[in-house]
Amino acid sequence: QVQLVESGGGLVQAGGSLRLSCAASGRFFSTYTVGWFRQAPGKEHEFVAAITWSSSSTYYTDSMKGRFTISRDNAKVVVYLQMNSLKPEDTAIYYCAVSQRVGRARNEYDYWGQGTQVIVSS
Repeated sequence: QVQLVESGGGLVQAGGSLRLSCAASGRFFSTYTVGWFRQAPGKEHEFVAAITWSSSSTYYTDSMKGRFTISRDNAKVVVYLQMNSLKPEDTAIYYCAVSQRVGRARNEYDYWGQGTQVIVSS
């Protein structure tokens, strides 16, 4: 079992920045991939970004590339999502999740956090 706890969400004005954190504990292996997804009201989960723990390879949804940056801290077993130039359409609950594969689909991820709310005001 892997436990994931997100933090760092909040209310920010358009153009602002937030840094989300995802702290992992439990049986976390270096072969895992950690991903960020988001779910806006009335919409499906959307892949945001992912990072492989072993090689730090990163993957992004094209629309967020350049604004969002995913990174990790080995020692703390924490994954970050730095979000810059935020837009009202970035408003969503942001979730981190762990997969044994490298993927962008929700069903490829086995463990999920509880989510953290991000609200971007115009």
